Amino acid sequence: MLGIKYIKFDSMTYVIHYTNGKIRKEGRGLSFFYMAMSSSIVAIPMGSSDIPFMFTESTVDFQTISIQGQITYKVTNPKQLAELLDFSVDRRGNYKSNDAEKITQRLTNEAQTATSSFIHGLQLKEAIRSAPDIEKTIIKGIRESETVKMLGIEPLSVNVMAVKATPEMEKALEAKTREALQQEADQATYDRRNFAVEQERKIKESELNTEIAVEEKRKQIVEKQMETKILTEENNRKIQDMQLETDIALEEKRKQLVEMQTTNERKQADTKGYVLDTTLKPYKDLDWRTLLAISGNNSPKLNIALAFRELAENTDKIQNLNISPDLLESLLNDESEEQNY
Repeated sequence: MLGIKYIKFDSMTYVIHYTNGKIRKEGRGLSFFYMAMSSSIVAIPMGSSDIPFMFTESTVDFQTISIQGQITYKVTNPKQLAELLDFSVDRRGNYKSNDAEKITQRLTNEAQTATSSFIHGLQLKEAIRSAPDIEKTIIKGIRESETVKMLGIEPLSVNVMAVKATPEMEKALEAKTREALQQEADQATYDRRNFAVEQERKIKESELNTEIAVEEKRKQIVEKQMETKILTEENNRKIQDMQLETDIALEEKRKQLVEMQTTNERKQADTKGYVLDTTLKPYKDLDWRTLLAISGNNSPKLNIALAFRELAENTDKIQNLNISPDLLESLLNDESEEQNY
């Protein structure tokens, strides 16, 4: 009615209401009535936005790669952005132009510009594996870009989701990688077998070392037993030597004792001989007849025996001698009676 309209925006949209080329009101989440014939409304989304990108570059070895990812940004200066791009909406809130898509194109261009020199210095394999470095290069290039600063937007993050070579090169790389992986698998098998052989060798070596150690211990035990035996024999020999020395000492003492006893007995015998010799010396030169007479033994038989002795000594002087049997019998009978008595 009379061209009066009503419009409402959410809190994530920054609204600028122009009337006859002048700002009538501005702010986030506005709702108001306006004259459609003389008003122009600009609506700029303030939330973060994600824009995909994909572009191709050449590596230092002249191989083409495609880089695919996503840039997240937000608007920090809506009035500055509204001065450069058309974000005007109709009475239903629909954008009248597609200038919002220009932000995507410009950010993609800045990302490619920042990446170009970096990719040109890499080999194909290095470039395929350098997604994190590409992300850092893009975010740094966008933040330092004057074009992005003029738009009044701030890049929040960059995610590189794929860095791919051409299909033909991918197949070649896959084949080469497959062959390398097969070689690695073969090498791993060889290493595993070699490791098993090495472990077996170490086990056998350990067993041999153990046997050597055991034999060494046995040798030490035998040597120790031999030393103990030798020491025992040495001690026994010393004991025998000590016993022998003791026996020799005893025999020496016994010899000395025997010599002393012999000496003493000799002295006693000498003394007895001297006494006897001294006692008998006066009778030494006496005639035996005198000794018999001195002894006082005047037995008739003794006298007859002496007479017979005299006769025996003088047989050369006697021509005939007669002894009666009665005399001999009487002498024998007397002797028997004396014995019996």
